[in-house]
Amino acid sequence: MPRAKRAAAASTPRATRAAAASTPRATRAAAATSTPRATRPATAGRKPPATAADSRSRATRVPAAGGKPRATRDHHPAARTRAAGPAAARPGKIEIPKVRGDVEVVVGDRKVRLTNLDKVFFPEIGATKRDLLQYYVDVADALLPHIRDRAMVMKRYPNGAAGDFFFMKRAPQPRPEWIETCAIEHASGNVIDFPVIDDVAALLWVINLGCIDLNQWYARCDDVDRPDYLHFDLDPVGDVPFDALREAALVVNETLTGLSMPTFVKTTGSRGLHVYVPIVRGPTQKDVWTVSKTISLDLARRHPKLLTAVYRKEARPAGRVLVDYNQNAWGRTLASVYSVRPRPRATVSTPVTWDEVTRGFALDDFRMDNVPARVAKLGDLWASLNAPRGRFDLSR
Repeated sequence: MPRAKRAAAASTPRATRAAAASTPRATRAAAATSTPRATRPATAGRKPPATAADSRSRATRVPAAGGKPRATRDHHPAARTRAAGPAAARPGKIEIPKVRGDVEVVVGDRKVRLTNLDKVFFPEIGATKRDLLQYYVDVADALLPHIRDRAMVMKRYPNGAAGDFFFMKRAPQPRPEWIETCAIEHASGNVIDFPVIDDVAALLWVINLGCIDLNQWYARCDDVDRPDYLHFDLDPVGDVPFDALREAALVVNETLTGLSMPTFVKTTGSRGLHVYVPIVRGPTQKDVWTVSKTISLDLARRHPKLLTAVYRKEARPAGRVLVDYNQNAWGRTLASVYSVRPRPRATVSTPVTWDEVTRGFALDDFRMDNVPARVAKLGDLWASLNAPRGRFDLSR
C-alpha cells in the first residue's frame, strides 16, 4: 500500500477505505479519507475567486469539427508559438537607465521599450517602476527557470502597488514579434493566447506592462493538465501571529516528509507561506488537487487548534492557519518565487530554508532592495524544484 494511503487509511471509515481501492492510482491517497460529500467543489453556489481563466480581455472562439469544442473540463489542448525575429541571446549585465520618461533597452539582439521609468510604484518607500525593472533583471537567472515554458496570467498595476489592478490573460497587441505564447483551448471553445516569459527581454516586457508579481501556470505548455508540483498555501485567518504560521508550516513539513515527499518552502511576500512538493509529471491537475485536499483535511483534523481547511471564509474558525488546497485547482495560479508583491515595502516571495523557518524571521525581512544580494550569496534555494530527479511519484 502506498505510504500516503497508509497514513490516511488508519483513521478512515471502513466503507471509505473500500471505495478507495477502486480509484485511479494517483488519487488513492486522497480517496482514503474523502467522502462523497467532501468531494463536491467548495465553491458550489458561490462566485469562485479569480483564476487563470478570468480576464478583462476577450477570448478568440475557435469552432471545432461538428460545432463542439475539443477541450473538456479535464482536457485542454494547448499549442506553443515560437518567437519570430532575433533569437534570445544571453545578455550581459543590464543596468536600467535612471532617467525620466521612456527608454529603449538592448537585451542581447532584442530591443525593449520601457515607459514611465520615474513613476513611483511603491509610495511608502519611494521605489519607482525603474527600481522594479532593475530588481527583475538582477534576479532573472534564478527566476526564469521557474516560469519558463508556462502560460502567464498578467496582473497589471498601471499606477503602481497603491493603485487599481486588473487581470489580463491574452498577450496584448501590439507586442514584439519575439514574445511567445501558449494558446490554451477551454471547454467553452475559447482559445486564449497567454504570454510565455522565457528570457530577460520578455521579462522586462511583461513587467513594463505594470505586472508587479508574476503568476505562472503549474503545468508547462506542452500539457497544461499535468502539473509539475502540488502545493499548500498557508494563510492566517484573522489576527494570527507569525509564530503560529511558522508552526503550521513545520507541521505540514513533518507530515509531508513522513510520506517521503520532498518539500520546498517560501514566503508568499504577503502574509503567508507556500509549501511545494515536486512531483513526477503524470497525474492530472484534478488528481493533484484531490491529493492536496485529502492531506489538508487530515492535517486540520489532527491539529484543530492550529489549522483549518474550511474554504468558506465566513465558516472558518478564527485564530487558525488556513491550509488552502483549492489553489491546486486547474487554472489557478500563485505568485511565483522571487515575485515582488504589491505591498507597501515591496516584499518578495522568497525561498527560505526549513532551518530559517525553525529559527524565525519576519515576512518583511525579504524585500526588493535586499533579495538580489541574498540570491547572489545563497544562489537559488529552489533550483532543485525543477530537477528531473528526486520528484515524488503520486502513482506509487
